[in-house]
Formats: sequence, structure tokens, C-alpha cells
Amino acid sequence: MPDMITLQVTRYRPESESAPTVQDYEVPMREEWAVLDGLNYVKDHLDGTLSFRWSCRMGICGSCGMTVNGDPALTCGTFLTDYAPGPVRVEPLANFPVIRDLVVEIDDFLHKLPEVKPWLVRDDDGGVADVEFLQTPEQLDAYKQYSMCINCMLCYSACPVYGIEPDFLGPAAIALAQRYNLDSRDQGAHQRLDVLATDAGVWACTYVGECTRACPKGVDPAGAIQRYKLTAAARTLLPWSRR
Repeated sequence: MPDMITLQVTRYRPESESAPTVQDYEVPMREEWAVLDGLNYVKDHLDGTLSFRWSCRMGICGSCGMTVNGDPALTCGTFLTDYAPGPVRVEPLANFPVIRDLVVEIDDFLHKLPEVKPWLVRDDDGGVADVEFLQTPEQLDAYKQYSMCINCMLCYSACPVYGIEPDFLGPAAIALAQRYNLDSRDQGAHQRLDVLATDAGVWACTYVGECTRACPKGVDPAGAIQRYKLTAAARTLLPWSRR
């Protein structure tokens, strides 16, 4: 195993550059180091001006998503040894505006997410805070997979539809809507229908499936979208089933 490995990092400083450039950095090749460790080595020892996001380093916060050798990935869970002898190309996530270097703007997702009401919706008013809504293990299993989403945006970066149709709600938002649609405590599925069953909702998806392949938590947003297409079709053809 080589002692060093090259990171080819995309740099973009909008205040002084008109287009991104690539800069090479030599970092130690250590068996336990993830790509994020290599970037932190650059930041701490080679170039303090490099900008990127990270927080937990445990695959939970979702903030360290970047494009590594062409694939969207969490850099805290992507190891340098997997790319030996290198180089390792590190770029910002695709399909998002770049703020600086490896930092992208996710405002579009943050604006779309509330549209699908990703919270428990109840039709009954009053007294909810004092009520315990029991669930069986089977009822939990119905939505548990979709609850694992960490909003890392890898699915949006991988999605070719989102890349050309910016109005598309996107994989994570739809999967999170399904998480609540399938929750036995929720009564808001009919409220989400008008957002999800649209040209910008599930019908925009052409089922390429890259979102599911990119997901680091096994959420399967492609499956959530296809499953909801059946629901949307049934509720459109049978209006009395909307509730």
C-alpha cells in the first residue's frame, strides 16, 4: 500500500473565479481513513481555505455528501483504501448550485420538503397531546424503512430527472411523505395526494433507480415512488378512496 494518495479536489471561489478548477493534494494513505479524513488533513495541514461540510463522521447527519470518483457518497463512510493507488476525485454533489468549493446550496429541497407535510397529521382536534397512539411491530415495519432517511441529498444528486426537471419534488421528499402515509397514527394521506400525484410529483419519475443505489441508509426512494404511483392512480380513478 502506498504511503500517500492524491486527492483531486474541485475548488470554486465565486468571489475570484468564473469557473471551478481542480487542485491536487497529497494526503497520507491510512487504512482507517475515510475520504473525509483526507479532506480534514488538507484543511488542517495543507490548505486552510478549502471549504466543505461535515458534522458527525458517523453516517448519521448526512452533511458530508460529495461526489467521489463520479458517485455521490458520504465521505465519512467512503475509505481511501477503496481507491488505492488513487487518485481520488472529490467534487461537490451534482444537480445543486455550488456555494464554494465542495459546499452546495440545498434551499430547493428545504422549500419543497414542507409541501409533503413530513409530520404526523391528525384530523381530530384537541386532546392529542394526552393520547398514546399504540402501534404493533407490523405497523412499525410498514414505514420504518422510509424513516431512515437522513436528508443527505445523495439521491437528488444521483437523480437524472431532478437534474433536468428542477420542479420535481425529488426522491427524498416523496419517500418521507410515504413514511407518514404508511404510519398508522397519521391521517394526512389525503392532504398529501394533491402534491404527490402531480407532474412534479411521482409522475415525473421515470424509474431510473439511481436514487436507491445512491442511498447510504437503504431507504429505497425509487420503491417508495413506484408504490405511491399505484396509490395515486387508484385514488384518481376512485375519488371516494381519497380518504
